[in-house]
Amino acid sequence: MAPVAVRTRPVWSVRGYVALTKPRIIELLLVTTVPPMLLAQRGLPSLLLMLTTLAGGTLTAASANTINCYIDRDIDAIMRRTKRRPLVTGAADVSPRRALVFGLVLGAAGTLVLGFAVNWLAAALAAAAVLFYVFVYTLGLKRRTSANIVIGGAAGCFPVLIGWAAVTGRVGPPALLFAAVVFFWTPPHFWALSLTRTEDYARARIPMLPVVAGATETRRQILLYSITLVPVGLAPWLFGYADAVYGITALVAGLFMVAFAWRVRNEREGARADRAAHHLFAFSILYLFVLFAVLLVEGGLGGFGG
Repeated sequence: MAPVAVRTRPVWSVRGYVALTKPRIIELLLVTTVPPMLLAQRGLPSLLLMLTTLAGGTLTAASANTINCYIDRDIDAIMRRTKRRPLVTGAADVSPRRALVFGLVLGAAGTLVLGFAVNWLAAALAAAAVLFYVFVYTLGLKRRTSANIVIGGAAGCFPVLIGWAAVTGRVGPPALLFAAVVFFWTPPHFWALSLTRTEDYARARIPMLPVVAGATETRRQILLYSITLVPVGLAPWLFGYADAVYGITALVAGLFMVAFAWRVRNEREGARADRAAHHLFAFSILYLFVLFAVLLVEGGLGGFGG
């Protein structure tokens, strides 16, 4: 049996370290990195620039997520959604100390990759994203205020800015408009999930909006943010930084977002309410993917920049 243990242990270790980085979240972040690069270039940037930007962004995002797992390992053990993470189960041979070192190394490596292979503004933005996520959101807001997602959601805007800065060496108005889409998208996205995990958050004493203000107010806020997302999503087109195809897509997707939010607002009890929240959560991911996929196509065809 001993030889078998020697062969399998490294595999479990690798899986544990990968799990710490939350790959699914990283995938969503990368979706918002590439389209701004193509729009800023008004075509295809060099393959090397795209690969190094994605590599640096992946490493820094993985760093933030890993350090988040290190800090939140106590509440992760309480919540059903997170109780299988490596630092909770201990099954992947990943200790808290190793996880922290791993996260710090990832952050340093990602910053250096962006600094030396892309530009130092992109590197600074990536480093700022890690610091914001760790210190402002995880340590400062998450356990203290129901505004944690609203303010902390700004961390998700950084990939857009990094992608734009990687090509232009600056942060222009178009990047800020596209970042605003991510910012206003974040609260209804996460609050929809939190409606189905209210008991978890309450047990862990995390002041998510449903825990502090109740489900009714959370549903109202989801609807308000979803309505606001419609003009915010249209803003890049209205200001001339995207084509009409994007504008139509943003309008239709935004109205669908409002429709899903309206259903969440009206379905208030039992399994139907949970299904409505799940449907909004799932559609919100599709919303962001579709919007930035259209930007990707526009950019690749020599679309708008600024």
